[in-house]
Amino acid sequence: MIWSTLHTFTYALVALMVIVDPVGTAVVFAAMTPKDTSAERASQARRACLVAWLVLAAFGLAGARLLEAMGIGLPAMRIAGGALLFLTAIEMVADRHALRSTDSERQAALHSDQDIAIFPLAIPLIAGPGAMTTMVVLHSRAGGSAWDIGAIEAAAAITVLATLAALLAARFLTRVMGESGASVAGRVLGVLLAALAVQLAIDGLHEAFPIAGLAHL
Repeated sequence: MIWSTLHTFTYALVALMVIVDPVGTAVVFAAMTPKDTSAERASQARRACLVAWLVLAAFGLAGARLLEAMGIGLPAMRIAGGALLFLTAIEMVADRHALRSTDSERQAALHSDQDIAIFPLAIPLIAGPGAMTTMVVLHSRAGGSAWDIGAIEAAAAITVLATLAALLAARFLTRVMGESGASVAGRVLGVLLAALAVQLAIDGLHEAFPIAGLAHL
């Protein structure tokens, strides 16, 4: 049981770390907050990570039941998640994710009802469709084992804590990488995210239509 739970924890941690990508999220966060103070960025990071953790934990524990109640299967969730992730990847590759690139846009954002900590930082950058789908899939694989479910939730918590650490050090990471390095990293991560999005969609299609033509994808 111990080795099985450890395997579940390791698998969940690696999967969530790859999908959430704390360093990549920190680079995007730095680009979205070029003129915010350190205190403002820290406050946004803490609130975003708290909301993201609550969303991932709740979605993992109740996501399958919610989808079942709505008549939505896991294949549909995978396909929808892949489509949304692909749109995000396009924005990353095109370098169009700086929400506060000008003073007028920043003032408009500050005076709007939207909070950057909730959208787009917590959702969908941290607790995105890929991460939420992963939580549902991981819990479905746990088979009701309390130990495995606890391991999955612990992996989610550690992933969010790692993301918080990266967000708090976002400016440092950007300085170390440089503007060009951050731009290149963002685009490379966008390409990888696009590939992950396509794979999610393919998996969903394969599950929904298990035919020979999709079996080799």
